[in-house]
Amino acid sequence: SRGLGRGMALALASAGADVILHASEQPADSTAEDVQSITGRRARTLTANLSSRAAADRLFDEAVGCFGAIDILINNAGIIRRQAAAEHSDDNWDDVLEVNLTNVFRLSRAAGQHMLGRGRGGKIINIASMLSFQGGITVPSYAAAKGGLVQLTKALANEWAPHGINVNAIAPGYMETDNTEALRADPVRYRTITERIPAGKWGTPQDLAGAAIFLASRASDYVHGHLLAVDGGWLG
Repeated sequence: SRGLGRGMALALASAGADVILHASEQPADSTAEDVQSITGRRARTLTANLSSRAAADRLFDEAVGCFGAIDILINNAGIIRRQAAAEHSDDNWDDVLEVNLTNVFRLSRAAGQHMLGRGRGGKIINIASMLSFQGGITVPSYAAAKGGLVQLTKALANEWAPHGINVNAIAPGYMETDNTEALRADPVRYRTITERIPAGKWGTPQDLAGAAIFLASRASDYVHGHLLAVDGGWLG
């Protein structure tokens, strides 16, 4: 509905996709309007709090009901809880793992069943992180979830590649989104991070457009279990 999800939704619509937009609370009406302003494109909005497993199950069923079938799933919903490891609460751990990993598996499982049943293949794209590679600071639950997400991507790809279902992931670098607001508000952290990015700047949601279109299209039909970093050179 916003941030990276909005950027990818508009990119896919511009490439010819009809889009179902998920938000946790308020419907993504403004993004839907922008999608529908692209000639011939349809958009629907759904809400579900993905800290609830029942909500995740309902979300996929409702999404299929919108257009009758799902060809592409992007698992983009995510939360972050910043708390030093020595004090990192069980609640913070459970909340982040539930949204960022467990319900990614559940939505992917539902999509896989749907795509296998249709027999026409499909595309599943998970949104990983630089913390899929690195541990970060004060975000142990987030790092664990994003690290696990990479292994989940590979595991699903191993099983579903023979059936024409591509499961891959995008690892955004440091992006200007709500999740990084605290980092960008810290002048020391913001400066030190920016200085280490070879591109010399933080990314924007529009910077994921090409990666999302590539992994959702026939151009990536022989790409399975891959983690594509879009990071301004950070990992280099």
